[in-house]
Amino acid sequence: MSRIPVSVVIIAKNEEHNIEDCLKSVHGWADEIVLLDDHSQDRTVEIAEQFADKVFQRKMDIEGRHRNWAYAQARNTWVLSLDADERVTEELKQEIDQVLPEATAQAYTIPRRNFIGQYWLRHGGQYPSAQLRLFMKDKFRYEEVEVHPRVFLEGETRHLTKDMLHYSYRDFGHFLTKLNGQTTLEARKWIQSNREMSFGKAFWRTLDRFPRAYLRKKGYKDGFYGFMSAFFGSLYQIISYAKYWEMKQKG
Repeated sequence: MSRIPVSVVIIAKNEEHNIEDCLKSVHGWADEIVLLDDHSQDRTVEIAEQFADKVFQRKMDIEGRHRNWAYAQARNTWVLSLDADERVTEELKQEIDQVLPEATAQAYTIPRRNFIGQYWLRHGGQYPSAQLRLFMKDKFRYEEVEVHPRVFLEGETRHLTKDMLHYSYRDFGHFLTKLNGQTTLEARKWIQSNREMSFGKAFWRTLDRFPRAYLRKKGYKDGFYGFMSAFFGSLYQIISYAKYWEMKQKG
């Protein structure tokens, strides 16, 4: 069977526990696999070299810039962008096989299942959680900021229906570790963009996020996982603000 003419581009750093499953999910299907490693200190690169066609190392300075650089290394027009903790399902591969030969859009979103451990979060706004991950590389770029970069696309976006899997957090401790890192980057983004944030606005968003996710979006249907996901999500704004306030105090 001929390989689909798409380059899978994967971003990784210290992902030896995830990277093999990620790579295996697309190996033998994609025409090209490109991995960009942020100078991992574990076996990420060693494992990747068994499956990827190209392995690069580059220090992530700004997330949007880092991703744009990775996509530029792909030889195909179509790029499927993955993180190391994501997997492509057989159903999704079959759908892409059918869509790409007659594609009329320049990009496609993909529904994503988010997991804590092996538990799939079906509620609370966690699913379908569609991500714009399949695109023509010359029509697509990320805003060059450190966290949550916006997408700039020339053309039309359409939507696929089959899922990718996202093993977001190994456990609650890992959830908190990632939350700590993401809120630091968010605070830096506010500082660098000269965005004025107030305690009142951050506090209101903190109060608003929990009932929105847990009640209105029915996170309670995911039991204790749903409660903790909504609770940690509500803390994002106030923790980001605390770090932002501290950075401003330190000049």
